[in-house]
Amino acid sequence: MDSNFSLPSKRKRTSARRWLPPILLPVFIVVAFAWRAFDVERSRDAYGPVGRSVAPAPAHYEELEFRFGRGYIGAGWQLYFNEPDAGAGREDYRGGIETALVAAIDETRDTLDIAAFELNSEPITAAILAAQQRGVAVRIVTDDEHGLEDGSDPQLRNLRAAGIAVVDDGRSGLMHNKFMILDGRSLWTGSWNYTVNGSYRNNNNALVLEDEGVAAVFQREFDEMFERGEFGIRSSDEGSARIAFGEGEISIVFGAEGDEIAALRAEIVNAEESIRFMSFVFSLEELAVAMLTQADNRDLSVQGIFEERNSAASWSQMPALHCAGAQVRQDGNRYVLHHKVILIDDDTVITGSFNFSASAARRNDENIVIVHDRTIAALYLEEWERLWDSAEDLAPDEVSCD
Repeated sequence: MDSNFSLPSKRKRTSARRWLPPILLPVFIVVAFAWRAFDVERSRDAYGPVGRSVAPAPAHYEELEFRFGRGYIGAGWQLYFNEPDAGAGREDYRGGIETALVAAIDETRDTLDIAAFELNSEPITAAILAAQQRGVAVRIVTDDEHGLEDGSDPQLRNLRAAGIAVVDDGRSGLMHNKFMILDGRSLWTGSWNYTVNGSYRNNNNALVLEDEGVAAVFQREFDEMFERGEFGIRSSDEGSARIAFGEGEISIVFGAEGDEIAALRAEIVNAEESIRFMSFVFSLEELAVAMLTQADNRDLSVQGIFEERNSAASWSQMPALHCAGAQVRQDGNRYVLHHKVILIDDDTVITGSFNFSASAARRNDENIVIVHDRTIAALYLEEWERLWDSAEDLAPDEVSCD
């Protein structure tokens, strides 16, 4: 869930600003795609559990830098992370990772289907309107309370007033997806809400998969919500798929119709060396138990970064993991750690909109994307290490293990 600008301040931390002028981004993306056929070798250090180094994964991609973020373009995929700067003001919020999505929307020619929990980014809204005006068929599914009924953010209502078809879920559970399907072949997903906070204040990831098979799986999920009005457990679809991708594969699970917990457990029990995570919410006891059990069975390490707010609450699994010997820290972002990511060993990434909570598993509309690819995993690991280094160990009196 994207937080608003009135949230109380967390510990202040300032990160370096790295940026690409917005006007040059489309040129960089075109150039990067033209060179994707060539292997660009980069050596990147990747670290396993503390005290044990592992061989870096092979990397074949181009790198882009943005204000408040960075991006990578590989063969059939793109990956974006933002880097919040606690010292920046709202007047500085421009040229971030949303410029990559705006450039992609500007290239869309036929169809644009959007599942957005929240949407208040003015550049993204303007790009959607421009797409409609040039003849692209645009459809939007959103949450009722946090989308169309949000009195502070009129963009979705403005899009509907402009003639774009917008459907909300009309229920207490959340339509919590954040994905877009462009021309039936490019899929954007991850933890990133299409908002000012999502782009500039909260730690997020956006994964782009340029694969018609992946896009078709998400298209069925979108049509289920938009055309049939099936949300949450009312879904009539199976809710899962597995697709070959590059040298690996991708598994996709939709909530609440799929068995998300079983899918996550299946990856955890295959861990041989390490389990790492960075999580906005982690309240599912089943996942914590699975991680600790695997740590005992395989003598592997469990390391996790929790969003600081409510991390020590009675429902959070941070105390249980900490008391069982897992290495856990609280994030150092003044605002919100919004990732929903688990890394298994050095070759598997679990991402998407799915918070590790009972509501996500049993009520909401969510997506989980499990990517078996060492290059993509290495980049997520780099993000995890960056946040781990800026996170803080628990204070001595933070959690009682008595």
